[in-house]
Amino acid sequence: MFGLDLRRSPYTNVTGDIRDFGLVDQLVSRVDAVVHCAAQTSVVKSIEDPLLDAQNNVIGTLNLLEAARRSKSLERFIYVSSAAVYGFPKYVPIDEDHPCKPVSPYGVSKLGGEFYARVFHELYGVPTVCIRPFNVYGDGCSNPEYSGVVQKFLDRISKGLPPVIYGDGKQTRDFVHVRDVADIIVLAIECGEAVGKTFNCGTGGVVSINELARMMISLSGRDLKPEYSEGGSGDIKHSCANITKAEKMLGFKPKISLEEGLIELFQNPKIGRREDSRSTF
Repeated sequence: MFGLDLRRSPYTNVTGDIRDFGLVDQLVSRVDAVVHCAAQTSVVKSIEDPLLDAQNNVIGTLNLLEAARRSKSLERFIYVSSAAVYGFPKYVPIDEDHPCKPVSPYGVSKLGGEFYARVFHELYGVPTVCIRPFNVYGDGCSNPEYSGVVQKFLDRISKGLPPVIYGDGKQTRDFVHVRDVADIIVLAIECGEAVGKTFNCGTGGVVSINELARMMISLSGRDLKPEYSEGGSGDIKHSCANITKAEKMLGFKPKISLEEGLIELFQNPKIGRREDSRSTF
């Protein structure tokens, strides 16, 4: 088992770029399974530079899939997509049959990767599985540019600064711990029925941004109050994963509650100082 990343990290054995087809073709030929997490993950950056986003998320994914098609030994190709493919929810909780209408170049590029994964399975027999994580948090999600609201709140609270909430804070999200995401990936690798299918990865529960801020301030023991800022008018108001399909087919069951995950973050002195690892094989 090895990891490919753009830069050195605790999870990297090979430093390189998935846009380098020669490199990924060589590496994929040596493995039984590919877990494709590599991506440009910033929605803001995708809006500022959609071409860069597509080069990483579409061309990079296509390189890996083509290498998988050529492989003689590959048993599973896990494509880690995103709940961003859904866009503004028409209903919640969101199941896998919900219409996909992404509202950013990032969401479009992740959905494009899903389409490529499906076609490579149907045309060439590549054993692909698509996973759609919702709001992932936990160890390793610490780069401020790419991290979600949990890490951003943690960065400020740890410095004695109040968390900043955009909008009224009544937005709700389904926060799933990174180790639960790792669990569903393992299950998808081991389950033969999963091939060719797509699964949500969340908890099925929600918490508002206001509640999240209160929880994190309370766990920190600091005397802080959230600050509110304009913004969030174009933000998705409510998001929650329907994980019935993953529960029934994969036996997936999230194990880490939000409170447990947050306690772990506050207790881990390494959190907030680790570089982002976005291109793991």
